[in-house]
Amino acid sequence: MQDYIFSNDFSRNIDAMIYTCGYENCAPGHSYGPILRNGYLIHYILSGSGIYKARGKIFRLKEGDAFLICPGELIFYQADLKSPWSYTWIGMQGIKVRGYLERTSLLEHLTIHYGQDDQMRLCHEKMFEADKLPQNRDLIMNSIMYEYLFLLARKFPNHQLSVHENKSDYVEEALKYIEACYCDPITVQDIAEHLNINRSYLHRLFKAFTGISIQSYLLDYRIRQACILLKNTSLSVRAVAHSVSYADPLYFSRLFRQKKGVSPSEYRRNE
Repeated sequence: MQDYIFSNDFSRNIDAMIYTCGYENCAPGHSYGPILRNGYLIHYILSGSGIYKARGKIFRLKEGDAFLICPGELIFYQADLKSPWSYTWIGMQGIKVRGYLERTSLLEHLTIHYGQDDQMRLCHEKMFEADKLPQNRDLIMNSIMYEYLFLLARKFPNHQLSVHENKSDYVEEALKYIEACYCDPITVQDIAEHLNINRSYLHRLFKAFTGISIQSYLLDYRIRQACILLKNTSLSVRAVAHSVSYADPLYFSRLFRQKKGVSPSEYRRNE
């Protein structure tokens, strides 16, 4: 198999998505890093061996093993000099990915062994096939991602999940509430009251599970929806502003420029 790489545009989906996948047949001693990555990547070793360094540990891995790279963590990996590895990888980004991985033991231990699980191996192969599709490639690749995450959670469950899962439920409900009500002038306090929890507690939970504040996410979500309207409709900037909860179109335009670097009108022209 020739080396293969697929890459996607994370900015088009903030929830959960495949942003890269690929295959590489490494030369002896081939290395990568030390480096920080901006998404979650799972490498699965098809043959050979090598080392993976993360969180101050060295993992010696071989065929059938897989290792997780987490965003913002310094990592290094290298193929063996005598028996260099070949591997496939799946890269995921989005606000919900960490919560999904929390359901598995992989986030804590960083490595797993697939063993004879053909279903998990097949997910990697199906990614390659999906990349060849002329249409709706993102839909099939993301459907494979959810199947893959389900298999991970079933085969390598996080047995310490009970209390943690209750906390993640609040974050999931907050995300659903924002998706349903972003067009109304809801605030973080409104979300906390909807969940019947303290605003500060919600802020801490959301930041811990997603890496950003709930206030930032709410603003980013509204701006993203505004971008969709500007690109796909002929609504005026005033109507777009109202559609994402901003009664003052000038205030909306200032926020939009801060986030996107251009005014709403310029964004529409550029698209």
